[in-house]
Amino acid sequence: MPIKQIGCCGAYCKTCHPFKDGACIGCKPGYDTGERDISKAKCKIKICCIKREYNTCADCPEINSCPTINEFYSKNGYKYGKYKQATQFIKENGYIEFLNIADNWTNAYGKYK
Repeated sequence: MPIKQIGCCGAYCKTCHPFKDGACIGCKPGYDTGERDISKAKCKIKICCIKREYNTCADCPEINSCPTINEFYSKNGYKYGKYKQATQFIKENGYIEFLNIADNWTNAYGKYK
């Protein structure tokens, strides 16, 4: 389950209050079991990631040229840059190292050692 707690975009869902309270199930759980139907999803990032069976966009070899994820990362707001930093970190260091760091965060993003 830990990798499923990382959003397709790089957000660390495990720290999100709605996720912890059960009000949000995150962007990935349920698609692998058929409980959720990807054809009803609205997030283009999630649709692409789930259909290609990637854990996150960090697994995509086209991430640097992808207009969908890069448009998301270029939005105004600090968090979007942090989500991009997360996918870059995962791509360079792997999921285990990311989870070791992210488990100490209190938000959907945080600092890297």
